[in-house]
Amino acid sequence: MASPALPLDESAAPAGHRGPRGLVLLHLKRETGATVGELAEVLGYSLNAVRHHLKELEAEGVIGYDRTPQGVGAPAHTYRLTPKGHALFPDRYERTIVSLLDHLVATSGRDAAVALLEQQYHALAERLEVETRGVSDERRGEVVARVLDAEGYMATWAHASTEGLLTEHHCPHRLIAERFPEVCAAEERFLARVFAAPIERRSRIAGGCGTCSYVVALSGDDAGEEAS
Repeated sequence: MASPALPLDESAAPAGHRGPRGLVLLHLKRETGATVGELAEVLGYSLNAVRHHLKELEAEGVIGYDRTPQGVGAPAHTYRLTPKGHALFPDRYERTIVSLLDHLVATSGRDAAVALLEQQYHALAERLEVETRGVSDERRGEVVARVLDAEGYMATWAHASTEGLLTEHHCPHRLIAERFPEVCAAEERFLARVFAAPIERRSRIAGGCGTCSYVVALSGDDAGEEAS
């Protein structure tokens, strides 16, 4: 299931990369990759204009590309953010938080730091359990994605009859997750609690992927939908 397209807000582009190049970076951040043609169609620019902006961004080292086979003819170039490109997006004071967590590890042990991180998900789960009480599976996914999006995850939700796909296009605590991978397991438990359903993680930003994505097993009916 593909993530639904979202309008691109130029104000969310990295500092120093507003305008067309900022929109290119935003689209690559949300979709994990795109060809010249796809970028031209989504952004409404000519192919030559898109190639120009990609060339400039590639020279900065913030994007690269893979060669994607497309049947007959030369392979297409699929452009993606590099680690330097991902680092352009705000980290919400993560470095300071990581330093504080390291200090907590040194004084009270790693378990104390992990427990502190898990407390954030516990509080968020309690909030979401209230907001999603009695709603349908589809609506529950939409609410979860909206709340996570407001928290900086750039989250989207796609729904099918028996499963849903929650995709986080940004990790607002990537540095923390790299230092404390336990936070990723805590997030998975948090989502299983909120959805009250089995969760399968398909990708992880801290593990080198472009997104964090979770497949959610759904009941396939709207038995829990609010009465109209």
